[in-house]
Amino acid sequence: MSDKQRTLLIVEDDPALQKQMRWALDACDTVVAGDRESAIAQLRKHEPAVVTMDLGLPPAPDDVTEGFRLLREILTLAPDTKVIVLTGQHDRENAVKAVGMGAYDFFAKPFEPELLILTIDRAFRMHDLQMENARLSALQAGPLSGLLTRDPAMLKICRTIEKLASASVTVALLGESGTGKEILARGLHALSPRANERFVAINCAAIPDALLESELFGYEKGAFTGAVKQTQGKIETAHRGTLFLDEIGDLPLPLQAKLLRFLQERCIERIGGREEIPVDVRIVCATHRDLKAQIHAGVFREDLYYRLAEIVVEIPALREREGDATLLAHAFAQRFARDNARRSLVLADDALSAIEAHRWPGNVRELENCMKRAVIMAEGDCITAADLGLQTPDESLEHLNLRQVRDEAERGAVLKVMARTNGNVARAAEILGVSRPSLYDLLGRFGLKKENGS
Repeated sequence: MSDKQRTLLIVEDDPALQKQMRWALDACDTVVAGDRESAIAQLRKHEPAVVTMDLGLPPAPDDVTEGFRLLREILTLAPDTKVIVLTGQHDRENAVKAVGMGAYDFFAKPFEPELLILTIDRAFRMHDLQMENARLSALQAGPLSGLLTRDPAMLKICRTIEKLASASVTVALLGESGTGKEILARGLHALSPRANERFVAINCAAIPDALLESELFGYEKGAFTGAVKQTQGKIETAHRGTLFLDEIGDLPLPLQAKLLRFLQERCIERIGGREEIPVDVRIVCATHRDLKAQIHAGVFREDLYYRLAEIVVEIPALREREGDATLLAHAFAQRFARDNARRSLVLADDALSAIEAHRWPGNVRELENCMKRAVIMAEGDCITAADLGLQTPDESLEHLNLRQVRDEAERGAVLKVMARTNGNVARAAEILGVSRPSLYDLLGRFGLKKENGS
C-alpha cells in the first residue's frame, strides 16, 4: 500500500493490539474504534474504504453478538465498504457466517502482518474499481450510457458519435460482432435532431434473401402469394427517423443495386407498386465484415460502399480496450446479481486474472453471457475463475510489481533500439532520450553485451 489518503478503520477493543495494528498498517491513514458505537461514529465521520473488525466487542468480548450487529450496520450504512473480519483460530464457523452476510474476507488471530496487509490492499483495489465503475456510469448517463468504457480509443469514438449525431451524413460502424455497434447507432439517433422519431433496425444477415426485399421496401396487396394487404417496409417505417442496417456486408447483390438507387433518389417503390414514395431517413449501417475485401472479391458494390461510408467509425475489439474487460465484468456482476435477487457479488483475484488474460473472441456479448452464467453458478458471494469457466493464467497479481513491469519494458526498448541502430550506443542513447553512461548502465544491468563500437 502506498496512499496515505486511504482510510482504514480498525475496530479492536484490545489497546495493545490496536497499537500493533496501527504500527503494522502505517501506510494507511488509520482510525481506531474500541466498540460498536464509536465504530459507527468513525464510519460516519471518515467514510473508510476498508474496515478490519474483531467480532468479540464490548460489553461482552467473549460473545460475537455485538460484532455481528456492527457488521450488519456497516453493510447497511456503507454497502461499498470492504469489511475484513478478525476471528479466533478455531472460530471458522463465525468467519464463514460473516462472509455470508457480506464481509469481504476474514483472518484468524494471531495474524501475520504481511498477509493481512496484502488482503487489505486487495480490498482497497476492489473498492477503487467499484468507485471508478460508478463514476464512469454516472458520467456516461445519457444516450451512450449503455457503453461502459475507460479505454481512450473508445472514449474518442464516443466523442466522435456526439459530433456526428447532428450532421446529416451516412455513418458506417465497422467492428467485430459484439463490440457495441447497435448501441453506438442508437446513440447517434438519440443525440440527433431525429431523436423524437423512430429508430428502425434490421439485420440483413438474419432474414432470408427471398424475404429481405419485402422487409426493406414493403409490398402492395396482391404483389405475390400471401400479400393480402398493403404493407410498409422498414425504410418507409423509418420516415423522418433513423434506419439501422445491421450486417450490411451480408446484403445480396440484387438488393444492393436497389438500395443504391434509394440512396441516390431518396424514393422507394413497394414490390408490386408503380408509385415512387419519397422517404426522409438517415441511414446508419454496421458490419463485422471487411467491405473493401468484399469489393475486391466482387460480392459488394463499390459505389454502394461510398454511399454508405461517408463517415467510417472503426470500433476496437474488447481485447484491444485497456481495462474494459474487468470494468464491464464488475458492472455485469452487479447487474445480474440484482436481476437474480442475490446479494452483491465480488470477483476473486483469479477471476480478474482470467478475465484479463482471455481473448474474448465474442467481445462484450461473450463477456456478458459469461458473467450471467457465473452469477448463477457462484456458490457464495465471490465469483471465481471456475465459475466463469475460464482458465487461470500462470501469472498471478502477487508476482507483479511496478519495478518488474518497468524493467521488462526498459529491457525490451533497449534491445529493440540497439538492434535498429546495429549496436551504435550514441545513436541508441539519442533515440531512447538518455545519456550514453545511462545506456551503458542499462546494458550492464540487463546483461546485454555491446558488440559494435559507437
